[in-house]
Amino acid sequence: MYKITEKKNLGNQIIQIDVHAPSIASKALAGQFIIVRQDEFAERIPLTIADYNREKGTITLVFQAVGFSTQALMTLSEGNTILDVVGPLGMPTEIEQYGTVVCIGGGVGIAPVYPIAKALKAAGNRVIAIIGARNEELLFLEKEMASVSDVCYIATDDGSVGVKGFVTDLLQEVIQKESIDHLWAIGPMVMMKAVSETTRPFNIKTTVSLNPIMVDGTGMCGGCRVQIGTDTKFACVDGPEFDGHLVDFDLAMRRAAVYKEDEKKAVEQHECKCGGAGLCQH
Repeated sequence: MYKITEKKNLGNQIIQIDVHAPSIASKALAGQFIIVRQDEFAERIPLTIADYNREKGTITLVFQAVGFSTQALMTLSEGNTILDVVGPLGMPTEIEQYGTVVCIGGGVGIAPVYPIAKALKAAGNRVIAIIGARNEELLFLEKEMASVSDVCYIATDDGSVGVKGFVTDLLQEVIQKESIDHLWAIGPMVMMKAVSETTRPFNIKTTVSLNPIMVDGTGMCGGCRVQIGTDTKFACVDGPEFDGHLVDFDLAMRRAAVYKEDEKKAVEQHECKCGGAGLCQH
């Protein structure tokens, strides 16, 4: 059992929890993730580690309650426990002293890009952060991102805070002014594709973090396979970070859409605590 030591509501059903998991906290690195299972009836959910505290033995997780399982996870309070927390999983971010780097977070992707920006800053890089969301209500960790970057830009679709527009609009401005040595982008698939296409003409090394459907997180189920150039990779063991210029985003988005449609049908036809995932025993 893993106890929730702290819980924060970041707004619009975006939840941050600190979980006491000393063995994971002692090994976790930027870019890695864990898989949680709330109880014996629940499905497995991959969540990127948004931060960790080795002294306290805690890891920080941020998620938006959009599906059955994340909505159930949102109901837990401080002091409650999670049955399973497995990790750290995946390959960590390659942290080096690159020079000038850009870290872009879109929507809930702001959470996993934060520890990357933090680690890059600690390694001596000049960090330019760009974070974006549809509106001010969906924006979070602004102060935290600003604290680990030299410059932090904000974009919202409706202009409620920061620049009105997309993160790619701000990125184009930064490219015109800066010599960028490496860029990381985490967020919705369509956003990461747009960022990769923006940097491609300038040959800016672009790393994205993919979060397709996962079950076991060890490469056994094959659900998280993605096409990277001419190779088929598994996001859980080969990633989650890949070269954005090699990712077949269109294929990844089509696969995600199929899973969502199948999940919707399953929920409509199958009511139980697993939310139609077929992972419960009944």
